[in-house]
Amino acid sequence: MSGNTQLLGLVLERSLKDKTVTQYLQEKLWTPLGMEYDASWSIDKKKNGLEKTFCCLNARARDFAKIGRLYKNKGNWNGRQIVSEKWVEESTKADTTNGSASYYQYQWWLPNPGKDFMAQGILGQFIYVNPSKDLVIVRLGKNSGKARWWGVFGGVAAGY
Repeated sequence: MSGNTQLLGLVLERSLKDKTVTQYLQEKLWTPLGMEYDASWSIDKKKNGLEKTFCCLNARARDFAKIGRLYKNKGNWNGRQIVSEKWVEESTKADTTNGSASYYQYQWWLPNPGKDFMAQGILGQFIYVNPSKDLVIVRLGKNSGKARWWGVFGGVAAGY
């Protein structure tokens, strides 16, 4: 799915014209969510390169957890709608129309469609969200190891 995500980043970058994807992220999410730390985003090797939107957003667990909380609350952050509630609902539910996979929708993985969803990084990072359990789990790591994280998160949620 990383090629699609990079393509989306390119489309976004070209539509912004007067700002970078990083500046847009800062304006639309990082500042409104009151992130505790600056993030960094790896860029390609060109001068004034494009952000690697398929990966490489480096941030602290607390700040990734805020993204999970934002989505758990349907785009609402302390009474302010940051992301459209309709978008959150559409992007976190299975829709197999037009041949889409039942376990992936608009950049979110759906381990148990209708119950939970998660973002997954290329090196074993996760933001797991289970709204009915009021649960957000962030896992950072250099790799996934031998754990089957989808099952681990589901097990934690089941016992929560």
